[in-house]
Amino acid sequence: MATPVRDELPVVPVRYPGRWVAAVVVLVLIAMLAHWLVATPGLHWDVVRDYLFNSSILTGVRRTIVLTIIAMATGIVLGILLAVMRLSPNPIVSGFAWLYIWFFRGTPVLVQLLFWYNLPAVVHSLSVGVPFGPSWAHTDPKTIITQFTAAILGLGLNEAAYMAEIARAGILSVDEGQTEAAQSLGMTRLATMRRIVLPQAMRVIIPPTGNETISMLKSTSLVFAIGYMELLTTAQVIYGRTFQTIPLLLTASIWYLALTSVLYVGQYYVERYFARGSTRQLPPTPLQRVRMLAMGRTH
Repeated sequence: MATPVRDELPVVPVRYPGRWVAAVVVLVLIAMLAHWLVATPGLHWDVVRDYLFNSSILTGVRRTIVLTIIAMATGIVLGILLAVMRLSPNPIVSGFAWLYIWFFRGTPVLVQLLFWYNLPAVVHSLSVGVPFGPSWAHTDPKTIITQFTAAILGLGLNEAAYMAEIARAGILSVDEGQTEAAQSLGMTRLATMRRIVLPQAMRVIIPPTGNETISMLKSTSLVFAIGYMELLTTAQVIYGRTFQTIPLLLTASIWYLALTSVLYVGQYYVERYFARGSTRQLPPTPLQRVRMLAMGRTH
């Protein structure tokens, strides 16, 4: 008996007209935005070009970078300490860490900046000595809590509360068997945390820490409220004198975009470094991908 011949059905690729419509809409919006940026005379791109590498603007950029580095370092170190305290079996230690995190996460960073800056108006003397006893040295708070110090305190102490929760989540992501095995070998709690837990927790800690660093760079603009001359405050002072508000804000925005782009690249390579061992093969870097494409074209 002959087997009936079946007609092969044609394979028709699935079409997604909605994707093409969305792509066209996006391209039109991008073209409209580019045309508006180029064709609007009020933006004064010539003023932006003149002030982009102005000495005052560059000084503001350097101060913004310094603020970001010091405040973020303060937040990371204090945040890890608070995370360890938060996980302590001692209820007083863990309770203090919880209270710190609750307070600094529950109040706006702008309020904290203003608080530290105006604190010398209330506290007239700072002393070092025995608690509730004799003091050895006195100093005027105005000489210590300057605009820069107030900015570091406001940004760094606030960041520590968020970094504490990030570090705590990373520590909890490590299997408890790792800690138990280390303790069975006679390692102390501090040594176990430093040598076993934290290196493994970094894979979870690094990505949000990179986001926090980028956020910190932008949060430094809040110190305009206390008059510290970082990037945004410098731009405000200049356009307050020249009345070129939009061009100076565009200048500051370009610098913020440039700095955050550098941080994006740094975050990518740091995440890639700590991803070693979690995957069999690390994904190629953008530079490696370009080299592979170039080699593929030559062969």
